[in-house]
Amino acid sequence: MRVAILGGGPAGYVSAVKLAQLGAEVTLIEQEHIGGTCLNEGCIPTKVLLNTTELYNRINKEATSLGLDIKDVKLNWPMVQERKNMAVFQLVDGVKTLLETNKVNVIQGRGKFLTRYELEVITNTKERVLIPFDKAIIATGSTPIKIPIAGADLDGVITSREALSLDSVPESICIIGGGVIGVEFANIFLNAGSKVTIIEMLPNILTNIDEDLVECLKTEFIEAGVEIHIESRVEKIEAEGNKLKVTVSTPDGFKDIIADKVLMATGRRPNIQGLGLEAIGIKTNKGAIVVDESMKTSVENIYAIGDCNGKVLLAHVASAQGIVAAENIMGKFMPVDFRTIPYCVYTKPEIASVGLTEKDALEKGYRIKTSKFPLYANGKSVIMGEVNGLVKFVVDKDTDEILGLNIAGNNATELIHIGALAIRLEATVDEILTTIYAHPTVSESIHEAAYGVNGHPIHLPASN
Repeated sequence: MRVAILGGGPAGYVSAVKLAQLGAEVTLIEQEHIGGTCLNEGCIPTKVLLNTTELYNRINKEATSLGLDIKDVKLNWPMVQERKNMAVFQLVDGVKTLLETNKVNVIQGRGKFLTRYELEVITNTKERVLIPFDKAIIATGSTPIKIPIAGADLDGVITSREALSLDSVPESICIIGGGVIGVEFANIFLNAGSKVTIIEMLPNILTNIDEDLVECLKTEFIEAGVEIHIESRVEKIEAEGNKLKVTVSTPDGFKDIIADKVLMATGRRPNIQGLGLEAIGIKTNKGAIVVDESMKTSVENIYAIGDCNGKVLLAHVASAQGIVAAENIMGKFMPVDFRTIPYCVYTKPEIASVGLTEKDALEKGYRIKTSKFPLYANGKSVIMGEVNGLVKFVVDKDTDEILGLNIAGNNATELIHIGALAIRLEATVDEILTTIYAHPTVSESIHEAAYGVNGHPIHLPASN
């Protein structure tokens, strides 16, 4: 079985490795960087900057309360950038080793479908190579959306790509968009000492996340001096000396925001232009490739995985789809269970959600019970000095089946997999309650929240 894959990001390279393990002859075509946006310009470098700046910020602001006497801590931004680059290099090099040891043929270049069984690749050295295949996978990812605002092309208006590699920390930054990308960069620059403003058109930041969790993050932001404008629209951006003036229409009228940098964090769109899809009859809808449960497109022997199919634009979902496509190509039907996808935001506090939020469950017609347990009552959170957060269950009132788990707090992005596994196994609250949790751990808060579904948490005072 000859399989050609367009794109070497988390969808493409994972699928390539799995196919090779299953015995396929695999050719992977990547125009830019092996590892794609996630490893090179997204998940990994962003989290390196978050990790270092959060540690710096915590030492600066909380060292004394933790019993540490530390003076003159400085953020060495060039060294932070070097650390980020080294982390990216190490992980990308690891992916290259995976592809090499699994005997995946890698071609650096841009591919285009000529027929349903042949690709044309123009390599980065300008050679033309024809790649025949039995099956093909499109894994071309997504690109940042830059909305058409007057002044969007001015120097200092940047996307997430440029924001990762700034030469210095800006004194002030205005972030257009309060989604995951926007709030994570807000946290980076806030930690590093910038004055941060967030502009969001919708009624709240992180609109797909449970509102109780979002409130934990907003509280942290506002107390730290972040200015948040919701239900607001950027009208124009103008140069004002060596700074930028952002004119914003807010519910309270027009407001001018002066900033050194303006970050466009307005989401991403599937990257499917110039692939020759129309010529071979691959259907698209609203700019994304249409696929079925097996990740197969409208053309029988061609699959599409990751951001390019527009389903869920997350690296771990892309990788899961890559495995599904590989298994299906090699004869084993295996769908993606979208119920168990964790949604993670690496801010302070971290935010993580799996399954249904309270709002989602009600909109779907469920009769539900909810339970919240605050982290200020959790021993490990008190030990770490990280008490801003909570654990929240959403449970089917009729069956006690767990519909959703939502966590805000330290290590939320690690703990959320307890909820993912519970939903995958169709677990009830009783199965959480009858599991013993180690003490002291943050995960005990999940146990306590489960007690609250049908009664009262052990470690919260009785209500009157």
